[in-house]
Amino acid sequence: MRQYARRFAGPLLVIAVGAGLVAAPAAANAAGVQATIDVQGTLKVRSTPSLAAKVVGSLRDNQKVTAVCAVTGQSVRGSVRTTTQWDKISTGGYVTHAYVRSSGKLSRCVTSSPQADAVKSKPANSKPAASKYKVGTVKSADGSVNIRTGPYVSAPVKRVVTTGAKVSGVCYVQGTLVVGTVRSTTQWNRLSDGTYISHAYVVTPALSLCPGSPATPSAPSSTLTPEQFIKAAVPGAQLGWREYGVPASVTLAQAILESGWGRSGLSTVDRNYFGIKCQSGRFGTLANGCHDYNTQECTKAGSCFSTTASFRTYATMAHSFRDHGNFLKVNPRYAGAFNYTTEANSFIWKVWKAGYATDPNYYTKVTTLMASQNLYQYDIWK
Repeated sequence: MRQYARRFAGPLLVIAVGAGLVAAPAAANAAGVQATIDVQGTLKVRSTPSLAAKVVGSLRDNQKVTAVCAVTGQSVRGSVRTTTQWDKISTGGYVTHAYVRSSGKLSRCVTSSPQADAVKSKPANSKPAASKYKVGTVKSADGSVNIRTGPYVSAPVKRVVTTGAKVSGVCYVQGTLVVGTVRSTTQWNRLSDGTYISHAYVVTPALSLCPGSPATPSAPSSTLTPEQFIKAAVPGAQLGWREYGVPASVTLAQAILESGWGRSGLSTVDRNYFGIKCQSGRFGTLANGCHDYNTQECTKAGSCFSTTASFRTYATMAHSFRDHGNFLKVNPRYAGAFNYTTEANSFIWKVWKAGYATDPNYYTKVTTLMASQNLYQYDIWK
């Protein structure tokens, strides 16, 4: 469930041009196409074609809807397909076509701003432009480092490398925040074969920004500063201590580390800050549903495979934080930690030693955050 051994950092999300388009009325689209929702749990209806957009409704599995027209938006890998198409439904909202089975092809919505064009493949006889690259060295105290198909921790893993490996960087882009051995950064280095590695684990000569890439990472409008994130998270973390005995400082530090200050795909889309999964469709009393994702998982030997994982979704941040406390409390393997509910460092030490994460530096990373961000002040037994 976690990045270090059992953590999945989120769904496969790649930002595409076209989010936020406003559809104009079009008589040709009025009839629409009948469609069926194919999702475990519920599918959220958004105000614009983006997973970061405001939720304006939800649809059940097998529910029938009328799709009016299609636009290009955020790429989503769903149960039916991976696509940048979003369907405007008759109620006025948008749903990703990744979870929709329709009886016919939708026409494009008439929009007030240009649509993104599909990327066209180059003719077979075209020659790629020669690119210069700079050799970098992977440095990791966290085990193997994933090289992915996109600059996101949710992108599929293409291969893995170990510390000391050489990689050929062409340029860099902005993506998911990663806390690594070398640094904490949103920079991802594009390699000569078109894959990406987080700059958090690479020592390399300076790379130039990839052509056409923004200089700053794209982030949902709800992205919080560290101060705002902590302020928003404290009530749920303290309630988790009152209800289950997990020190608030521990919950806050784990949330910061595992969600990248709330910027991971799983936290921005589903308010899941700890990667807690559904079990056989069950999501407990604090979550409000499940969201299926096609993911890549890797064995310790470095062999990767595709699988489907179902993660809990929450109505609020506080519910996610309380569920984290409940998860630790009801799991017998962590029982020893609850002898230290008023000793935060001892609590997280016991949790880590019980197998919560295989990262050898996990305890150090969590306690460093607790100290550097002064999270101990929120431990309310004091």
